[in-house]
Amino acid sequence: MTLPYSLIIHGGAGALEDLKYEADATEFEASVLEILAAGRDLLEKGESALNVVEYCVNLLENNPLYNAGKGSVLNENGQVEMDAAIMNGADIRAGAVTCVKSVKNPISLARQVLEQGDHVMLAAAGALEFAKVCKAELRADEYFIVPHRIEQLKEAKAAGRMMLDHEKADTADKRDRAKEHSKEQMAQKLGTVGAACRDIHGNLAAATSTGGLVNKRWGRVGDTPVVGAGVFADNDTCAVSATGYGEQFLRTVFSKTVSDFVLFKGLDAQGAAAAGVQFLVDKVNGDGGVIVIDKDGLCGAAQSTSGLIHGWIELGGEAHCKLG
Repeated sequence: MTLPYSLIIHGGAGALEDLKYEADATEFEASVLEILAAGRDLLEKGESALNVVEYCVNLLENNPLYNAGKGSVLNENGQVEMDAAIMNGADIRAGAVTCVKSVKNPISLARQVLEQGDHVMLAAAGALEFAKVCKAELRADEYFIVPHRIEQLKEAKAAGRMMLDHEKADTADKRDRAKEHSKEQMAQKLGTVGAACRDIHGNLAAATSTGGLVNKRWGRVGDTPVVGAGVFADNDTCAVSATGYGEQFLRTVFSKTVSDFVLFKGLDAQGAAAAGVQFLVDKVNGDGGVIVIDKDGLCGAAQSTSGLIHGWIELGGEAHCKLG
């Protein structure tokens, strides 16, 4: 018996009012709907949820609008360091890479880690060596760096902070003053891409990829590559991809917490997404968002920021896109 498929993707959370500095809203909407259409084509052909989330995140990584792959934000040294993770809900296998350079599609390298099965996460130089063994597609530094990321880094350095991906320094100032964050916390900027899926066989999968935070310290590892923080999938509950201030998501084991709201509270995808974000705010005054697909194929999304770029197809229905 085949089941109706569901797919949800996101392009990061941040300040909705600052999206106009990166691209017109129609550009974000067009890219989200195009990726959903490509994912739908695969799902209707019977492709696995794992293949579909990898493919959709590949497309997001290839689009310089988003903070992953090409278009990743720059660390304090003006370099790109990327993280990615992917998880299969059918057997809870996972693969992740962190602090990687030169790899065109970090999510596909994370998939190779999953398929190899010996480890869950590879880091930095070790991940790059593994990429060479796998014959992953590599690119020179210039491929990843796009003009608006250079401007973001200059702005962040001038403000003496890190920032969310979809946010300008003056917005960060207002947010941080309101929340009375420490100077180190005030430096953060959110940005990630991700996908969650249920295929026609009822299997779930999730994937998340990011360039991290603008002006982050070299070697910084956020939530994205950490199973249970930035990504989680289990056929018994849901598939989750998170985007936000990674340190807060690590401290709250965020994605697993969302799954636990399904498991222990019996919430559906939207209920679990909303409960997870409320938990994040209550515990650590957290910034970010989340997308969820539950075991019944229902989609959900929530955020504590004004913006969350996301789109979804629920139970084989129409495609939708929202920026807020």
